[in-house]
Amino acid sequence: MAHATLIVTCSGGTHFDRDHYVHVHLPLVLACWQRHGLESASAFFPRDANAADVSVGIYRFRDEDALHAALASAEMETVMADVPRFTDATVSRSMGTPL
Repeated sequence: MAHATLIVTCSGGTHFDRDHYVHVHLPLVLACWQRHGLESASAFFPRDANAADVSVGIYRFRDEDALHAALASAEMETVMADVPRFTDATVSRSMGTPL
């Protein structure tokens, strides 16, 4: 089976704490979702301070079933409860698998 990728984009809002996202949120997500097949988590930030998207998170899972298991897990509540601690931006999720 092919890997599956969850792309999380944060757009707009009035604040985004990059330090919290990288040093607290990503490790939290890894701790919560590794048991479901999450293999890695990365953060990317735009160079342009006026960009509509303030961050892009790339979460790579073992396969599509693992991705769906993580999103449906009890730990999802813990992951989402941390979001207001680093941003008030709109969070969007996209899923993809290799062609």
